[in-house]
Amino acid sequence: MTAKPNDVAVLLTNLGTPDAPEPSAVRRYLAEFLSDPRVVEIAPAIWRPVLYGVVLRTRPARSARAYREIWTNEGSPLMAISKRQAEALRLRFGDDLCIGLAMRYGDASIGFALSKMVEHGFNRILVAPLYPQYCAATTASAIDAVTAELRRMRSQPAIRTLPPYYEDPLYIDALKANLARQMAALDFKPERLLLSFHGMPERTRTLGDPYYDHCKATAALLEKQFELPIDVAFQSRFGRARWLQPATEIVLASYPGQGVKRIAIATPGFSADCLETLEELGIRGRETFLRAGGTHFARLDCLNDSDEGMAMLDALVRRELAGWWPSS
Repeated sequence: MTAKPNDVAVLLTNLGTPDAPEPSAVRRYLAEFLSDPRVVEIAPAIWRPVLYGVVLRTRPARSARAYREIWTNEGSPLMAISKRQAEALRLRFGDDLCIGLAMRYGDASIGFALSKMVEHGFNRILVAPLYPQYCAATTASAIDAVTAELRRMRSQPAIRTLPPYYEDPLYIDALKANLARQMAALDFKPERLLLSFHGMPERTRTLGDPYYDHCKATAALLEKQFELPIDVAFQSRFGRARWLQPATEIVLASYPGQGVKRIAIATPGFSADCLETLEELGIRGRETFLRAGGTHFARLDCLNDSDEGMAMLDALVRRELAGWWPSS
């Protein structure tokens, strides 16, 4: 990593992943993730005994088994795909622009990546959280990590951040083209397209988090692009609190009873396939639907490093670099 004459860098960020599909690695990852007050908005005095006395004693083994179902020769799918996204973006921009990758939790932390960029002379940095829909637990948490690192610096770089792009035509057009291509390649015609977004406690919505509205806005724009009916659901419930409704697993189980036997499921809130898309939906979601009487189930890939996804990311980044980087 060496500063170029323009001293501009881009730091792509995503959530993170354990570094191995083993209980000890998952425990370390979950301890960091679930200790973030943006993720669990419960007073530490109440939450920490639950986290360390119950959650981290039971959940790591179950999660490790799930990770082993999807682990690849390249490691975690999220990390492998994120690396491919960063490399594809480097190829699009050429050697004159530094493209970095960081994770909010686990290895390759945002703070470490940012400090290395500054250490190597980059003084104008675009931080790009790859979350289309804004959520305090994801987008704001990533920015928290940036500002925490900046607080340690005497000489700070200029920072820009990629805004949420949940209704941006670049994003909607990329989703339309990508999902249409995948559905055209299926050996059956879906009767319904289910959009499954990551869930959040309902309380976060009442406190003013715009995430739910962003998800619904994305779905409404996509619905205009397809002839088949589109439904919205929220996955990955955790704990006893009421979460955003309807729940994906309940929707999947209810479809066959409504006469819907052939479905495709997509996850437009995820920029890269991960545990929640590959195992939770691709394995357990499929089982739920087929067990309820469904006959055809297709889990569609995220944008990942597809041509559509990379063209979108290229255009978003170039737009946010205006004034720092040549427009053409």
